Amino acid sequence: MSKKCYFILEDGTEFVGTSFGYEEDSIGEAVSNTSMSGYQEILTDPASSGQIVAMTYTMIGNYGVNEEDAESDKVQAAGLVVKEYSKTYSNYRATQSLGNYLKKEKIPAIEGIDTRKLTLHLRDNGTMRAGIFFNKENALQKLKSYPPIQEQDLVSKVSCKEPYIFPSNNSPSIEVHDNPIFGSSLEISSSNSPLIGVYDLGVKTSMLKILSEIGFSVKVYPAKTSLTDMLNDKISAVFFSNGPGNPEAVNYAIDTAKEAIEKKVPTLGVCLGHQIIAHALGGKTHKLKFGHRGSQPVKNLNSKSVEISSQNHGFAVDYDSLKNNSDIEITHVNLNDNTVEGLRHKKLPIMSIQHYPDSHSKSRDSKHFFEEFHKLVVKT
Repeated sequence: MSKKCYFILEDGTEFVGTSFGYEEDSIGEAVSNTSMSGYQEILTDPASSGQIVAMTYTMIGNYGVNEEDAESDKVQAAGLVVKEYSKTYSNYRATQSLGNYLKKEKIPAIEGIDTRKLTLHLRDNGTMRAGIFFNKENALQKLKSYPPIQEQDLVSKVSCKEPYIFPSNNSPSIEVHDNPIFGSSLEISSSNSPLIGVYDLGVKTSMLKILSEIGFSVKVYPAKTSLTDMLNDKISAVFFSNGPGNPEAVNYAIDTAKEAIEKKVPTLGVCLGHQIIAHALGGKTHKLKFGHRGSQPVKNLNSKSVEISSQNHGFAVDYDSLKNNSDIEITHVNLNDNTVEGLRHKKLPIMSIQHYPDSHSKSRDSKHFFEEFHKLVVKT
């Protein structure tokens, strides 16, 4: 029998439901995701670290969980909130139910919540601290003592501990050792493709697949790796990955991006990496009221086309902080709120975008951005 539990927000708003995950209290930032599917990718996205994710789609779990769609080696979210959990799942790739998966990962989950009502509340009042509780006693005190997400360095919690080579389509031979994602690391013995060094700020597996797919050899480094160490590996470019939290809490990454720019190393950023590069170029970021999570329409200002993107972030680049810099071109904007979704340096090989071109999704509209960067690196 499912156990009664509570979802409580720091403003005192309370929802009552039943558990279908691990039965333990959990606290995080309450956020809503509007995706109709992709719950496994969302939960395992390192950018979801510190979040309790509420899915707005009415039924979650109907296609189970498989081993191929994980974006990292574990569930990164602090909890899951749904209206209805589908206890029966059906998919030819599924290996287990979502509920069993969450129990094994020790992640609490609650169903029976009016997630549309919750989403409207967060839209009107902003994201806030919240928790899944099995005992309401002192819940509000626990929430208010939990540090706000903008004060936390979440990157340090999700970044890899040691460098590793990610599989490349152009790799003629691969040796297997210890790997933090797959259980074995992959060392490429030789490759004709340019080597890109990835600063792991919370990189998704699909991001690494995209880089490999378009022609890079890929080596992933801990977020605090010095640029000198990376350059000693003969990299051709650096990539500041997606990740969780506030870019201002990751000063070490901003400093590294400044150094890469000063040395004119081809530099690419996505999501958190986009915000890091904006800071390195003298820009600023601000916390969004309720963030961008799920599908978002993005306008490419050069082609005038609209791209359907996947997003998961709570901070945005401040347009006013960059508009007077004549060396920077704003390349993409979000059509919902006109926030900066992409930028490019007019004189240096620097590009960044806020959104994802997921390899797990049919939405690959922004893959061309990565291909343009690859061409830029080859020419440099």
